Amino acid sequence: MKLPFRNFLEPRILGAIAAVSAVLLFAELAEEVAEGETRSVDKAILLAFREPGDVGDPLGPRWLEEFARDVTALGSIGIVTLLTLAIIGFLLLARHPRSALFVAAATASGMLASHLLKLVFERERPDLVPHAAYVATTSFPSGHAMLSAVVYLTLGALLARMVRDRRLKAYVLLSAAFLACAIGVTRVYLGVHWPSDVLAGWAAGAFWALLCWGVAEALRRSGRTST
Repeated sequence: MKLPFRNFLEPRILGAIAAVSAVLLFAELAEEVAEGETRSVDKAILLAFREPGDVGDPLGPRWLEEFARDVTALGSIGIVTLLTLAIIGFLLLARHPRSALFVAAATASGMLASHLLKLVFERERPDLVPHAAYVATTSFPSGHAMLSAVVYLTLGALLARMVRDRRLKAYVLLSAAFLACAIGVTRVYLGVHWPSDVLAGWAAGAFWALLCWGVAEALRRSGRTST
């Protein structure tokens, strides 16, 4: 009786379930956004991050707004690119060329996927509140949320494979997930994304990270790589 349950908990099976769940969540959100069904919830959450009676002022003191900008920058293309290049350089110097290639491929493909999704949906940015950060692209899904999920979850999983202690593995993965979540929340706090944009970005990013790891695992098991 225990064997099926233990097989169910295998990382590959859990990863497949998580990937399918992420795809279904994204598809559901995309459909509801297209039909305008998320408008009322999006509006309520977005305004909840604003001072009562002043939609131009985010909740909290000025330093919190500046802190949010610092955090949100961690999901920008510039920071993500610099971080990825630094990690790739480290992996190459440490003589892990295949891992370096994996990180580069996951990041580059994630950026491309994010851009293509934005072109497909072309959702307008929130117009209820002033934007507290510069934006130049469409809104759905959130590129910051998606990229942070792809990059930080990928790097977290890569680092987790290098340690044996389960507590350290959990700490690394939870830290990566927390950082991706924090970046997404700041996008709503700064008024540049609807909450549904961010949720869709997380779902798409998690799926892409899991897909990349699935491909890497398949190649590793076939003997083509040791990522």
